[in-house]
Amino acid sequence: MPEGLVLLVNAVRALVRTVVFLVRNIVPVSVLSVLGWLGVRFGWTVPVLVLVLVAVGLVVWAVVDRPSFVRYAARPARARWRLVAVYRRHWQPVLVTAGLTKVHKGREYLPSLVRVRSGPMSDRVLVKMLKGQAPDAWERVAVNLAHGFGATLVRVRDGDRPGRIWLEFVRKDALAVPIPALPVPDPSEIDLSGLEIGRTEDGSPWRLRLLGTHVLIAGATGAGKGSVIWSTIRALLPLILGGLVEVWAIDPKRMELSYGRGLFERYGRYSSDPKGGMVELLEAAAEDMNARAELFAGVTRSFTPSHEHPFRVIVVDELAFLTAYCPDRDLRKRAESALAVLTSQGRSVGYCVIGAQQDARKEVNNLRNLFPDRIALRLDEDDQVDMVLGEGARDRGALADQISSVPEIGAGVGFVRLETSPDPVRVRAAYVCDADIRAMVALGLPDLDVEGAA
Repeated sequence: MPEGLVLLVNAVRALVRTVVFLVRNIVPVSVLSVLGWLGVRFGWTVPVLVLVLVAVGLVVWAVVDRPSFVRYAARPARARWRLVAVYRRHWQPVLVTAGLTKVHKGREYLPSLVRVRSGPMSDRVLVKMLKGQAPDAWERVAVNLAHGFGATLVRVRDGDRPGRIWLEFVRKDALAVPIPALPVPDPSEIDLSGLEIGRTEDGSPWRLRLLGTHVLIAGATGAGKGSVIWSTIRALLPLILGGLVEVWAIDPKRMELSYGRGLFERYGRYSSDPKGGMVELLEAAAEDMNARAELFAGVTRSFTPSHEHPFRVIVVDELAFLTAYCPDRDLRKRAESALAVLTSQGRSVGYCVIGAQQDARKEVNNLRNLFPDRIALRLDEDDQVDMVLGEGARDRGALADQISSVPEIGAGVGFVRLETSPDPVRVRAAYVCDADIRAMVALGLPDLDVEGAA
């Protein structure tokens, strides 16, 4: 190639790179240009004074209205910084090492970095994939990406359009420290479609929906199933005391739920004669649900709690005992039949079943597909994650088998997969201690002292 043509090609490339740089950094380049012009035109005291005034204005804004300052100034600035200093800087070497680039006819093709959104605990990076590339190619190298960009873990989410994905880089674990019991909410603040029971990985409240769904909680011994159950009951407490919500509890172990027995409208436990407790309670709930459905038929399509027709939450601890481990085969069949009726028909007429179990296998609970919303706390094996949350959940970042077994670190930590979204969300339920439960029962049974309330 002639020397002159080589120089021309290099000049064009340099010009293109310069234009791309200016477009990508239009804001900082514009600001620096204005400050430089002010310095040349009026002296360098003027741009310094402008910077001081801007700094004072930002400080005042942060003091007067911190939420809006964080939303419109701090987070965009941090996102911009991390885009330049972390992701764009290491983008090509990390993706090449992870095998996410392609070379065709001597030219390297690289997925495009579109934008970065930065939160207090994580970054969300929008990526335009190569033509013909699928999200599972990124899921397979999530660990490589995490180490390459200095994150604790990475999750792959669907993007805003085909061909795009979000990479969620978790920088800091907001759930490493136990969360104390949340304050009992004001009745006017309670929303059955979003009860606050803990915190999500990005530091925002974890809101659990009960109205119009059923919830399955799976976790090994000591994983924190009680934290989820008691935080939910605590969030419902004002409506329970007001008669708009009833909790019917089934307690095969006679340990977890018996502590707050005074809060429950009905309570069933395992005894030497199990026929008088748990199974009959389930059958009574199914019968009442059918009666309510008959009453509402042709009258209303949506349920609103009332004193005449309260919202009923059926809490079943150790669900697997009723569906697999109960020694009486007839009782198992009756319990499974009642549960099937409640979970398949109950949510439209104000019934919600919350089932907790340790064993994730289908043969232990073949009704798990009737629970639209599921929570996987610490599990013993990696294949159990998909058993609970659905196929592909672990590949999407639900590493429930890697949650710590140390109670202070991992109890109450888990992953939620909702009916409305296939993407698992990492959460931690607040810890409701014995004293908190006694105080809750004392509110419902004012004639008892707090020490003897349970």
